[in-house]
Amino acid sequence: MTHAATVAELSGNGQLVYGCDYNPEQWDASVWQEDVRLMKDAGVNLVAVNIFGWAEIEPEQGVFRFENLDAIMDLLAENGIGVNLGTGTASPPAWLTTAHPEVLPTTADGTRRWPGGRQAFCPSSPVYRERALALVEQVSVRYGSHPGLRLWHVSNELGCHNSLCYCDVSADEFRGWLRARYGTLDALNAAWGTAFWSQRYSAWAQILPPRLTLSTTNPTQTLDFNRFSSDELLAHYCAEEAVLRRNSEIPVTTNFMVAAHIRNQDYWTWAPAMDVIANDHYVDHRLDAPLAELAFAADTTRGLAQGQPWILMEHSTGAVNWQPRNLAKGPGEMLRTSLTHLARGADGLCFFQWRASLQGSEKFHSAMVPHAGTDSQTWRDVVELGSVLEKLREIAGTTVHADVALVFSWETWWAHDQESHPSGDVQYIEQVHAAYKALWDAGLTVDVVAPGADLSGYKLVVVPNLYLIRDEHAAVIRDFVDNGGSAVITFFSGIVDENEKVRAGGYPGAFRELLGIRSEEFFPVDAEQPLTLDNGSLASLWSEALHLTTAEAMLSYATGHHVGTPAVTRNHFGAGEAWYAGTVLDNAVLKDLLLRAAAAAGVQLPDAPSGLESVTRRGNGHEYVFLINHTSEDRKHRVSGMELLTAEAVADVVVIPAGAVRVVRTTPRISDTDGPAQDRKDSRNDSH
Repeated sequence: MTHAATVAELSGNGQLVYGCDYNPEQWDASVWQEDVRLMKDAGVNLVAVNIFGWAEIEPEQGVFRFENLDAIMDLLAENGIGVNLGTGTASPPAWLTTAHPEVLPTTADGTRRWPGGRQAFCPSSPVYRERALALVEQVSVRYGSHPGLRLWHVSNELGCHNSLCYCDVSADEFRGWLRARYGTLDALNAAWGTAFWSQRYSAWAQILPPRLTLSTTNPTQTLDFNRFSSDELLAHYCAEEAVLRRNSEIPVTTNFMVAAHIRNQDYWTWAPAMDVIANDHYVDHRLDAPLAELAFAADTTRGLAQGQPWILMEHSTGAVNWQPRNLAKGPGEMLRTSLTHLARGADGLCFFQWRASLQGSEKFHSAMVPHAGTDSQTWRDVVELGSVLEKLREIAGTTVHADVALVFSWETWWAHDQESHPSGDVQYIEQVHAAYKALWDAGLTVDVVAPGADLSGYKLVVVPNLYLIRDEHAAVIRDFVDNGGSAVITFFSGIVDENEKVRAGGYPGAFRELLGIRSEEFFPVDAEQPLTLDNGSLASLWSEALHLTTAEAMLSYATGHHVGTPAVTRNHFGAGEAWYAGTVLDNAVLKDLLLRAAAAAGVQLPDAPSGLESVTRRGNGHEYVFLINHTSEDRKHRVSGMELLTAEAVADVVVIPAGAVRVVRTTPRISDTDGPAQDRKDSRNDSH
């Protein structure tokens, strides 16, 4: 971080952040005073403005009108509400795309995408960059020292819609990126394997983005284009950031999108550029386990923040507008989902948006002030959450400790899900979520880390489907086990290096010796024809012709082409042990495997009953145990201390009513504070 800031500092008085996106340009000025009064009633202390304000403050090129933004900035500051000020560059105005249609993005089939939505720009466009930075200059000079300003917000959800542009300008920038990466054409040809299909390049000008072809494309070319595209958007962030730094000393960030359906930014490479890590997350009802995915996103965001508190920049009070069925949240659900993020390391909770829009494509997206107004359950829930955050203000700055790490990679996601792989039924993020859900169901708190991250201090590391891994990152996992740690690695891991080159000699490539196995071939399984294992459980989607070298079989196939062949193995390696799951296990079996590995590694196993999510934050000489009851029945948990939401002392057992949340402050023994763990977390993701 360049201008390191704690999230609590953004609230103005060291408390937890409670905030929202506010779009006053959508409302008559007569509404603004009422909005600010209601914000104060709800306890809101940070408001994002000017996120999509470009056309409002620069209605014509070079003509700036700041009167309304001045009024909003002053009004919020006068009422003690801080501002998270957007640079306004998220969507270019119509005058720019009309005068310069070349700024518009182009898809892989060569089709230009037109304005009328948002993010209608090519990230490589020099015209867009020039006009965007001119706007940032004006905004930062005008507001850089405004008394209400607490945070700069660059653009918005960079790459949500336009992360991949295939136009000629992007092609030229891609070639420049490749020159910097490889230096020579010989090195590029070797990395891309262009001896295949007569693809060898003899001049840089011959290289294009992976536009649509009549056949499959070069996988390393596609992988590098993903890398380039992520770097290109990050470069735009850094260009805006540089202008802000020149004119202001206020911290700078942008909102990430760590979510199941967003995969085009490698946030491990983005995180070091942020003063505060921020994420947007919405409950995704298209998933089989949306609450587990919510927890995964929160844990990943904490990983990006290197274990430090972060801010939830956007989530919803109820329904969103972009899923096939946009479900409103039921009784108590908003509090439960909000406090899940808080439990897992957030020091700030913000909503999109403050007041529900009456027009536009997001008019049915929920808000803190819904269409029904303040005489609504949504508004009562909003006020309640503000009150809860006030009661929990002492947790600001505390952190989460975990003995278990899960390795997750955006690079692997890009490579894993490409064409011409053994099975199109196996998708990376689904396998990552499956491993995480088993840990979540087991009640284990997990740190999500990058490949190559420092694993010292963890007891168990879980590595799901890490198809692509660099040799040096595989060595980190090997050394972790050799030094006494335990690892659980799932199938289709260690197969290729960073250039998508298969490691010869048998699968799982980089992990063969560590796992004590050798697989000579993959045998994907039809989803409608599961296999039976020798413990009576079912396996699906994947099997292998697996041979043991030094490992022992823990489960074997009882049906299929490989009856008697190992499906799950364990290998003692150095002072530790490494497990391998060579198929898609049933959730209960995977959970049992992970619990068994955790117990052998010395991880303290949780005792929370089913349906009760338990996460602990530490700091200020206390532990804060968050207990979130996702069931329709009361749950009990053994803990003693002070329950902060009811201000009641707890002796031995606390009751968590159906659908409710309880937060118990305890005072741990000195030996339980585990001080060195935080030192580990501050450096664990420095590998990128």
